[in-house]
Amino acid sequence: MKIDDSLKKTSGLGVGSAQARSGKSAEKAGSVSNAPAQTDTVHISSKLESLAQVGGNSVFDANKVEEIKAAIANGTFKVDPEKVANGLLDTVTDLIHARKA
Repeated sequence: MKIDDSLKKTSGLGVGSAQARSGKSAEKAGSVSNAPAQTDTVHISSKLESLAQVGGNSVFDANKVEEIKAAIANGTFKVDPEKVANGLLDTVTDLIHARKA
């Protein structure tokens, strides 16, 4: 197998750094880097704040998750098909209303 030194031949064709550039493009690049950084601000609605206080800091109930894991492992977990179907219909209804808005 022969190793080709094509990378050495084309090394001068790569993109140069800002220091190697000359003219207006180098000046533009330099001026952009000196600009002060902009910051974003986020405002949380009072409704979300109240939900966060009621729900606590946790996104889910770890005890409930452990109960479900144990029930699945034991083979005693039962799926309520009516509850699953209602949840699916609610989700589809929400998506349809969101699309119309």
